[in-house]
Amino acid sequence: MDCTDAGAPGEFLLVARRNNSLSSAGRALVFASLVILCFAISVAFAFHGAWLVLPFAGAEMLVLFVAFRCIERHAGDFESIAIKGDRVLLERWETGRASRFEFNRFWAQVVVHRSAPGHVTLALRSHGREVEFGRHLTEEQRGVLASTLSRQLRSGG
Repeated sequence: MDCTDAGAPGEFLLVARRNNSLSSAGRALVFASLVILCFAISVAFAFHGAWLVLPFAGAEMLVLFVAFRCIERHAGDFESIAIKGDRVLLERWETGRASRFEFNRFWAQVVVHRSAPGHVTLALRSHGREVEFGRHLTEEQRGVLASTLSRQLRSGG
């Protein structure tokens, strides 16, 4: 979570990104090493007469490929909230699609939903429209963001 005070009174910017522990190249390297290791073990078992290990190893690598592909598709996802003057902009980038929501600062409210113990979701609400945000934040970060964003909305600029 990158949160910056934009310097000018009444301006605020927050960018929340997914926690990607590996780069694209790192994920490719890990996947390739797992394929090589699994293939080597499978060939050794097949050489000793357990040839049925090969198709199961292939299926396992296919499932792993799908999982890595899904992770790669979402690697660049992020959300940003910007307050500038009397506007609140919420931008979301998910799997290559961008969506943008704009609210009036003086009508926007931060809504905290507690669906289960320890599970908090945040939303911006204005004029009957509610947009959820904070998917890439931890529960603690959501709590801090809710109070910070509420304070920024009230300060009015």
